[in-house]
Amino acid sequence: MKYGIAIFPSKKVQDEANSYRKRYDPHYALIPPHITLKEPFEVEEKKLEAEVIPELEKIAKDTSQFSVEVTKVSSFSPVTNTIYLKVNPTDPIIQLNEKLRNGTMPDNQEYAFVPHITIAQKLSDEEFSDVYGSLSMESFDIVDKVDRFQLLYQLENGAWSVYETFRFGDE
Repeated sequence: MKYGIAIFPSKKVQDEANSYRKRYDPHYALIPPHITLKEPFEVEEKKLEAEVIPELEKIAKDTSQFSVEVTKVSSFSPVTNTIYLKVNPTDPIIQLNEKLRNGTMPDNQEYAFVPHITIAQKLSDEEFSDVYGSLSMESFDIVDKVDRFQLLYQLENGAWSVYETFRFGDE
């Protein structure tokens, strides 16, 4: 089965992201706005229960709450026509991503870790230009507290669902 690890921001942040996603993101119905901490990976259920979940519990226990800050939009252009809310890459979120690639966790990271919340993807070149042009003029002042991450699994229809939530140890 395919799994992933993500942070779901507060409702306020999700509402802001969804105001764009419902128009510009074809994955809008498949998963709520999120910050991907670990790209999707395959693992057998036996190994998930015996190795992965205990490792995630330990990582969560050893992680302190932190805040994420979004001040602008950015994009992955010219690689893809994806537009996102840029999450400032602070030490706590970078260290959490690194912990999720070590130990018994599969290190399947294909690209450099860029913390973000996707708000538009799979746009035509013209649409990308228009949307990115207008959104890049806007400023965002979002600070959100993070105190947990989620292990997700992918359903047959492509949607993602929470398998388990891991709260940070210093609550």
